[in-house]
Amino acid sequence: MSEIHRDVEFGAGTATETFDLEEETPAKKIEGRTPWQLARARLRRDKLSMIALTVASLVVLMAVLAPILDAVGILKPNDFNPELIDPALGGYPRGAFGGMSWSHPLGVEPGTGRDTLSRVVLGLTFSLIVAISATLIAVVVGTVLGLIAGFLGHWADWGISRFADMVLAFPVTLMLLALSGMFIELIGRVVPNDNVATGLYIIFVLGFFGWPTFARIIRGQVLSMREREFIEAARSLGASNRRIYFKELLPNLWAPILVYGTLVLPAYVSAEAALSFLGVGIKPPTPTLGNILANSVNYASSVPIFFLVPGLAIATVVLSFNLLGDGLRDALDPKADR
Repeated sequence: MSEIHRDVEFGAGTATETFDLEEETPAKKIEGRTPWQLARARLRRDKLSMIALTVASLVVLMAVLAPILDAVGILKPNDFNPELIDPALGGYPRGAFGGMSWSHPLGVEPGTGRDTLSRVVLGLTFSLIVAISATLIAVVVGTVLGLIAGFLGHWADWGISRFADMVLAFPVTLMLLALSGMFIELIGRVVPNDNVATGLYIIFVLGFFGWPTFARIIRGQVLSMREREFIEAARSLGASNRRIYFKELLPNLWAPILVYGTLVLPAYVSAEAALSFLGVGIKPPTPTLGNILANSVNYASSVPIFFLVPGLAIATVVLSFNLLGDGLRDALDPKADR
């Protein structure tokens, strides 16, 4: 047993006190936390962001499961139900609230009787495929060009920056509409399916016009990091530019990449819906949130539930990802006042 003795004086004599060191309570071990652990802790404290994360996760899960549920027959987005449509009323659904029932919780589509819930859930899949693919193109191209422009500087920075300025000078919506006929026809020569060709065209154009903004964000971050000690150390050890880009700089850029991705993705969901309304989008019977909403506009006054369902679905997706992006931005900012 480990003991420590101490003499204590009192009056004319002394006494010895004995302490058992093994009975002393050990000091708590202090552990440091990584920036990601700190960010997760900040995010968990933000109730609104956690709600947005939950909703966004459910949206993505539904989009992943929808094709499987369609294949096994649980979702029936293309099954016509003429018995649920009243020809005397011009093809409007029988019953209240757009034909809502236990079999069709969100009603049926006017004119065809197709299940609205099935079409909206499957439409969510195709809309997110377009939005996520376009976001990946914008993020990857913007990251690579931003890294090169910020690190190399000089002629590379000038050339990439001027090219980005030129791309930003074009109105995106106008270019999408003006070029759609020619490019969809060219893509259609390789891809026989018209809807696939249209989807690829939308993905390419949104991604192409989306990278310059992100490249500027990455360039600004790289300019502030390229003279720091860890970059100088990598240079002194003979590291190639490629290694510095992807091994030294990129790991320190995940925060803006993640935040920008979650903010631009809902914008592309809205863009797909707007393009479908303008006639440049994936055509029925393949459902997307955009073409369902575009079709429902014709019944906004007569069957309002059919108009509200896809509208609320788009609003939920956009709002949840926007709030999640705001929460991630605050959580990943070490100077955030939480």
